[in-house]
Amino acid sequence: MTMTISQNLADIVARIDAARKAAIKPAPVTSLVAVSKTVDEAGIREALAAGQRLFGENRVQEAQGKFPTLKSEHPDLELHLIGPLQTNKVKEAATLFDVIQTLDRAKLADALAAERQKSGRCPRLFLQVNTGEEPQKTGVLPREAAGLIAYARKLELPLEGLMCIPPAEDDAAPHFAFLAKLARDHGLANLSMGMSGDFEMAVKFGATHVRVGTAIFGVRQPI
Repeated sequence: MTMTISQNLADIVARIDAARKAAIKPAPVTSLVAVSKTVDEAGIREALAAGQRLFGENRVQEAQGKFPTLKSEHPDLELHLIGPLQTNKVKEAATLFDVIQTLDRAKLADALAAERQKSGRCPRLFLQVNTGEEPQKTGVLPREAAGLIAYARKLELPLEGLMCIPPAEDDAAPHFAFLAKLARDHGLANLSMGMSGDFEMAVKFGATHVRVGTAIFGVRQPI
């Protein structure tokens, strides 16, 4: 029997709670970011009706087509950008998103700082770390992460955490452990790690945010 979006959400929340109870030292809170990439407005509304308030989108343009009205109707809705951000989209992203999880280079940090100076807007930020050093993925390389963290702080950007997407073929645990240590070493409170297939493991390594799409909304449809 096919489960509804609200049933899937309840299942994921229960699994997060169970993983937290099993963890030696979980984060104070683990928030579920429902990844709504390619999900239509009706699907997002069903999730909202079930009480979900954190959503993640991969593309600025797609989010612009779905979320302005939803955010006006639900002032407590929090929208995260979890896909790459081009510098020419910074103004639009700063207007719509509450959190950008994909800061990965100094040029983007400069653009975010310039937008904040111009408009007074800058979403909260996570640094994306390419823990697997995969050439096809965005994210700062691990050896360059400390320098970019320092640069973002020099610009006084609201950097509050780290994010990673481990290689699909790897055991995710070492990547989560690395990201958690990097966050501790630099005094960053938040860790966005774990997706539909590995979020329970991420919880055990201290994830404050897990990003789940397919397990909530089903297999994505091309747009």
